[in-house]
Amino acid sequence: MPHFVIEYSEPAAPSTGFSETFEALCRAAVGAGVMKREDIKLRAVPYRDFQLNDGSDSFLHLTVSLLEGRTPNQKEALGIACRAALVELFPEIDAISVDIRDMNALAYKKRVKQKAPQS
Repeated sequence: MPHFVIEYSEPAAPSTGFSETFEALCRAAVGAGVMKREDIKLRAVPYRDFQLNDGSDSFLHLTVSLLEGRTPNQKEALGIACRAALVELFPEIDAISVDIRDMNALAYKKRVKQKAPQS
């Protein structure tokens, strides 16, 4: 469980895909000390149609949803670390933002299908 969802303007997609970005975000999150690598789920969602009214031509927004319980300082450290990683990887993108969101532990429900052991 934490979920990392990158929303981005389609022309800003890296030509090699997001594997390097996902790896950098995992390192940033683990380095911030608020989660374990094996718990992180990452995905990227492109937007072909968008409008930025501040004159920007491109954007990348990361939403991190995690179960409540981290302190404000922990969430701030996570946000700063993730933003720094994204800025380094995407210097050409006009607008980069990060939003850390708490998920209500009672409302969040999940099922993980157990895989059969491989022989």
